[in-house]
Amino acid sequence: MAGNKRSWEGNLVNTEKTQTNMAAAPVDQPSTHILSMFETFRDELDQHHDRRERVIKTSRDITALSKKIIFSLQRLVYRSSIPYSRDTTMEQPLTIPSIRTIKAPIPAPIAKETKTRFDQISTLFQNVIPDVTGLNSWRYQRQLSGAIQEFIEALSFNHYLQTQTLISHAEVVKHVPAEILVTEEDYLLGLFDLTGEMMRFAITSLSTGTGAQGQADSGGDDLAARDISGTGANQNLPKLPATQAGIVVDLREMRSSFELLSVPRRHANNMFRDMGKKVDVMQNSVEKVERAAYGILVRGSERPSGWTPDLSAPVDMEVY
Repeated sequence: MAGNKRSWEGNLVNTEKTQTNMAAAPVDQPSTHILSMFETFRDELDQHHDRRERVIKTSRDITALSKKIIFSLQRLVYRSSIPYSRDTTMEQPLTIPSIRTIKAPIPAPIAKETKTRFDQISTLFQNVIPDVTGLNSWRYQRQLSGAIQEFIEALSFNHYLQTQTLISHAEVVKHVPAEILVTEEDYLLGLFDLTGEMMRFAITSLSTGTGAQGQADSGGDDLAARDISGTGANQNLPKLPATQAGIVVDLREMRSSFELLSVPRRHANNMFRDMGKKVDVMQNSVEKVERAAYGILVRGSERPSGWTPDLSAPVDMEVY
């Protein structure tokens, strides 16, 4: 026998009537306050995603322009003042390209091209300021960090070719709007990338211009064949010109400084993510330049004067 449901007073409760009343009662509408709150969340998320997409697009544009600046500087070739003419009837003799050099003004066409692109980068930084100021200054730092590093790489490479010095963090900050955050991590990681461009510039310089023999202005004491006997017997040994020796010495000093770098804990989250890989790439870049200089100074000194490869003999080929 089923029991009867009673109220707290002990009276019988009509279950069927209660269920009928519950079914007939209208469903309560959600609170307007809760709906408006979630609509606000929706709008904030939409604005966040829109800002993030704009920052990413601007970052890609800045990266592309910075790479174009670097490519223009890598094509940089100074002209020698030595006349060279294949046709004696020509009124204006041609000039032959000289060895790539540093610590010299950038040629006017390339300087004009790089200035135009630096101005375009400044405009892009100005356009992205509303999205990365205030509370959002750190929120989108990771999306903009890669572009800032690439910009520092291009700016420091342009600065190094003209002055043979590294640009400081304070000088980098002057080239971007005050609202753009240039962190110490981005500055150092940009200099890590600079070593790769210096390596390419040095390798091209060493391959297109061989070391002169017995030049008094060759410079580079650490990278010139020395006469340790004091008899002057090594005067005709290969030597690197001062401009080529300088970039090799600078790369070695940068490697020594980077290897001594100690990263505090407060920078660990941002730098440790990329620093290990960048250190390996930097060390490989410096080693490539050292091997190229070794091929000129050491291996070149082993060849007799006037040596040329014998191309008349047949080439021996091993068949497997």
